[in-house]
Amino acid sequence: MNKIIQTNENNWTALFARIAIAVVIFPHGAQKLLGWFGGNGFEGTMQYFTTGANLPWIIAFMVIVIEFFCSLFLLFGFMTRIAALGILANFIGVVLFAHGSNGFFMNWGMAAGQPEGIEYFILLFGLGIISLIAGGGKGSIDAKLSGRNIQPKLA
Repeated sequence: MNKIIQTNENNWTALFARIAIAVVIFPHGAQKLLGWFGGNGFEGTMQYFTTGANLPWIIAFMVIVIEFFCSLFLLFGFMTRIAALGILANFIGVVLFAHGSNGFFMNWGMAAGQPEGIEYFILLFGLGIISLIAGGGKGSIDAKLSGRNIQPKLA
């Protein structure tokens, strides 16, 4: 378990990556779970995902849980690698099943009511991979829990 939370407590890049993900993904999770920011809340989101999008209930439930809790975990740098893996898995599914066929740019098809392209997701994946590799970094709970400063080895 210690290897999962090990991180360089002086890594500012890890801090910026995880906070950027959290700031963008948390509102989406809060919409889905709590109904904040104009969202439908848990029941409305489950209804939409299971009937409108025809997702199995367990997938719908996991999307809500991952977007809300993993974004909070990333914000605080708690179990950063696991949270990043959850976010990455969630949004790989979103790209494969909802956005992958819509082209690259976010604004393609918006006027026609079509879903957006994948450019946002490429940025999200880059930040997620940084968090997955680097861990929590500066100011993270992971750094405090691991109890030591892991410095990268130079070749």
